[in-house]
Amino acid sequence: ASSGSGGSGAAATPGATEAAARPSVKAPLTGVWYSSPAPGSAPFVAAGREVAVGQVIGLIEAMKLFNEIKSDLAGRVVRVVPESGALVKAKQPLIEVEPL
Repeated sequence: ASSGSGGSGAAATPGATEAAARPSVKAPLTGVWYSSPAPGSAPFVAAGREVAVGQVIGLIEAMKLFNEIKSDLAGRVVRVVPESGALVKAKQPLIEVEPL
């Protein structure tokens, strides 16, 4: 049922084919995404760590204002989608979460 070219199947994680259906926290507005509170500091969330509803997952800078982005999901972070410093659009997935 894999549509890949074979490659190294060992790198695939169980359930990777359902990645599109995985719950995600989406950007509430368009702006520049920052995954940590300051350059060089630890990110708010990282893959493999748990996240709670209401927990800050990152910042989006819009019109010189930094907006705290809070998770509306609880679970384990599977992936932080955008690179820090990237432009994100409203409704774009920011983190993918696996419910616990």
